[in-house]
Amino acid sequence: QVQLVESGGGLVQPGGSLRLSCVASGFTFSNYAMSWYRQAPGKERALVARISVSGRGTNYADSVKGRFTISRDNAKNTVFLQMNSLVPEDTSVYYCNRGWSQSDYWGQGTQVTVSS
Repeated sequence: QVQLVESGGGLVQPGGSLRLSCVASGFTFSNYAMSWYRQAPGKERALVARISVSGRGTNYADSVKGRFTISRDNAKNTVFLQMNSLVPEDTSVYYCNRGWSQSDYWGQGTQVTVSS
């Protein structure tokens, strides 16, 4: 069965950085685009970034452009989200998702808290 396991979240000060990872199993990872979403308390889950099968195509939410970078390692079945210049508004649970468009396959999420 499809499994997505996120890690790398934590508490970080404003201006800091974190690198999230999502390890996939149960499907041929290299055949699928992958995405990162986030959900803050009281808000809907929203797309953060997505990456094509090859990794050469990426797409970002306006709020994270220039600060976040999505990448993938098809040999390790892993998608990454490098987050720099973090601000309190980035505080959310971050989820990875299979596909370029939202699918039903979600991980358990990893909490990112940006606070001084």
